[in-house]
Order: sequence, then C-alpha cells, then structure tokens
Amino acid sequence: MPYHLGERSRRNLRDVNPDLVAVVEMAIRISKVDFTVIEGRRTLARQKQLLKSGATRTLRSRHLTGHAVDLAPWVDGAIRWDWPLFYPIARAMKQAAKDQNVALRWGGDWKRFRDGPHFQLKWKYYPA
Repeated sequence: MPYHLGERSRRNLRDVNPDLVAVVEMAIRISKVDFTVIEGRRTLARQKQLLKSGATRTLRSRHLTGHAVDLAPWVDGAIRWDWPLFYPIARAMKQAAKDQNVALRWGGDWKRFRDGPHFQLKWKYYPA
C-alpha cells in the first residue's frame, strides 16, 4: 500500500513552489519509507533562529522563497533521524523529480554540512 501525506505535511507545503509540491506528492507514493514534511517555506525570523542554534549556516536558504522542504522518516508514529532511513526518501524524491523534469538537489549529497532532510529546487532553473 502506498504512503500518503498527512494533514500536517500538507499544511507544511503551503506556500512551497508547486513543482516541488508535485515532486513530494509523487515521492510519498513511490517511497519505500513513510515520511513527513517537517518544514516548507520559512520566515526570516525562523531562519535567524535556526542560524543562531547552528541548525543552518545561511540566511539565504531556499526555504525563505518556498523552494525547499525538509522531510523526515516517519516510523511507528514518530520522526526518526537514522541516516539510513533518509536514503530511500532521497531515491524517491530524485525519481519523482526526474519523472517530472524538475531540477532537484538533496542536502545529503552536499560535501560539507550534509543535510539529510533537505531537498531544494536548483537555483539555475528556479531563481528566487
């Protein structure tokens, strides 16, 4: 049985770029791991809070423009942070993006400050 987005996840996708929303919606249906949308578009105040806490390193986040989402594995009714669970989500997101011709980047592929939950539309094709 395919997974589906819950009410909270849908709420967190409000104000996110429609192409990215479509990728998330397809990915949840093909993912081998259930996931939740932790965060979509952010306010500058929220971004500053995350910078201060060390959870981010920039004030130029794609979240500020609705071009990024954070997803996390949802297992037995709770968010899990085990890195191995992020890989099947990333595979589903990359496949959904490819199928819809959407240029996507996964934070888990970054060389520094790897960010497993983070997926963003590529700047080149989706300027702010």
